[in-house]
Amino acid sequence: MRIVVSGTHASGKTTLIDDLVAAHPEFERLGDPFELVDDALDEPDASTFFEQLVSSARRLMTDAAGRTIVAERGPLDFLAYLGALVELRRGGRSSSLFERGFAIAAEAMRRVDLLVVLPLHHRDAVPVGDDEDLELRAAMDVALLELVDDPDLVGDHVRVIEVSGDWAARLAAVERALGA
Repeated sequence: MRIVVSGTHASGKTTLIDDLVAAHPEFERLGDPFELVDDALDEPDASTFFEQLVSSARRLMTDAAGRTIVAERGPLDFLAYLGALVELRRGGRSSSLFERGFAIAAEAMRRVDLLVVLPLHHRDAVPVGDDEDLELRAAMDVALLELVDDPDLVGDHVRVIEVSGDWAARLAAVERALGA
């Protein structure tokens, strides 16, 4: 089984995955793909998000026979960041990278069983520092929620749940989805 936890930055993905893996130590955790790219970058750009999209897609397309993997972020997250850059008129190559990334994301999502989306609700959000790009954060959230409704990306084979509330409510929602 492949589970992807998606959401904009500081939406609670890491905490939810920590809680899920603590409850299910047999689950294999795949960290945030941002850790796989050049950490010398201060501010991610369109090419950085595209690189992360490719990395996250590649790891979902590997064989997970008999294992349950929980991935922090998937290709839809990075497609949403590219879409947000287009919407905000940032990053010159965002549109072309979005188009290229769409097909890659769609292919990788065919291998996902459960997509857990953490929409950005200000009452649930993790506090962020003054150095965060709040405009990009909000635009990515909107873009992600639109993408998870796109049948060309998610189809009818991926179970999608949106979770919100406190940490216990979020974990309980995922547990219910796993039990169904």
